[in-house]
Amino acid sequence: MVDKLCFFAKRPLDKSRLNMLYNIIDRIYIGHMPQDGDLALTGVGVCMPIIMIVSAFAALVSSGGAPRASIFMGKKDLKTAEEILGGCFSLQIILSVILTVVLLIFNRDLLLAFGASENTIGYSTSYMNIYAIGTIFVQLTLGMNSFITAQGFTKISMLSVLIGAVANIILDPVFIYACNMGVSGAALATVISQALSCVWVISFLCGKKSLLRIKLKNLFVQPKIILPCLALGLATFIMQSSESIISVCFNSSLLRYGGDVAVGAMTILTSVMQFAMLPLQGIAQGAQPISSYNYGSKNKDRVKKTFKLLLIVSVVYSFVLWICVMLFPRSFALLFTTEPALLDFTENVIRIYFGGMFLFGVQIACQMTFVSLGNAPASVIVAIVRKFVLLLPLIYIVPNLVTDPTLGVYMAEPIADIIAVTFTIILFSFQFRKALNKIEAPSI
Repeated sequence: MVDKLCFFAKRPLDKSRLNMLYNIIDRIYIGHMPQDGDLALTGVGVCMPIIMIVSAFAALVSSGGAPRASIFMGKKDLKTAEEILGGCFSLQIILSVILTVVLLIFNRDLLLAFGASENTIGYSTSYMNIYAIGTIFVQLTLGMNSFITAQGFTKISMLSVLIGAVANIILDPVFIYACNMGVSGAALATVISQALSCVWVISFLCGKKSLLRIKLKNLFVQPKIILPCLALGLATFIMQSSESIISVCFNSSLLRYGGDVAVGAMTILTSVMQFAMLPLQGIAQGAQPISSYNYGSKNKDRVKKTFKLLLIVSVVYSFVLWICVMLFPRSFALLFTTEPALLDFTENVIRIYFGGMFLFGVQIACQMTFVSLGNAPASVIVAIVRKFVLLLPLIYIVPNLVTDPTLGVYMAEPIADIIAVTFTIILFSFQFRKALNKIEAPSI
């Protein structure tokens, strides 16, 4: 399998990355609106923490369920793999209903707490009121597409991404500009696009071509089946939900020190980061079913080769991307805005914020391999250290140590990245060796 390793397209976009893609496309169109495009962009950017939370709940179920399904498929136990699929499907429907109710009732209060100002709250609520209705489509698309990839149907998984992305690209200008709906039109385009992807994904998993099918008898949420999936998916949930918390901390601090323009710049920076890192995430997630399958089959050599290739490709990609950002910062900012003040401010801070990007390949390769091998504790530790132990306090500490507090907020990101990668390398070197030794150990 590794001899023909094609994980460059194995999981092109999945889970939260698919959800981020929709929002990034929305931001590109919104940022170029002829009137108040900068404020509208900032308002929609403030919605991102909530969108991350929705994605995190999808990942809680799927990022643990799909690897475990892959492991059982490697053991030739398709019955248990289908029970995992059915249980995860039902649980995500339950979570969707709960999240929809919460978002419809509390979205304005949440957005104000997350960094919206009186100038931008109108744009934020207009977007979220419509987006919340499509929560069930988000949950099922992000979650169930993982199980398609776990079976090796990469083209189907790719199409689930392309259907929604292409629809969103087409519908955004229609609703935003032609129908003059502004940010509400962007949200409506996203909901419709996600619904189309959802229909595609569920139709495949209920059809005859799928090796694992959604069956009525497996839709009961069995604790013995679901709890191990949640335990394994907890790392990804913490990682994504902590991104939401970090985003809130960034926005609130920047609003305090630099006002709406600083928050708008952060919206652009996170948009560039998410858009640029999508291929790297796809590569890492594409390696997951290969590693999980071979780990379940006790094929030590192929597990090692998969990680080595993943690491090389990830490091090369992240380094090249870092070079491009350092050399052409204004070009990246121009994707999202042409407003002079916001554009100039973003150009000045983008090199600072992306200072540690060249190390991302190492972090992502190790993190995904932890998940692939079913090492939930190590994945949780890595997620917690980077976000809560390092970045969160640095957002508030660094501004007090430099002459320009606004720049200090942006500086927290690269400092945390460098320390976190060092910690991850040390932990991974021990845990990966331990996992490989477990494969070699004779069964008693």
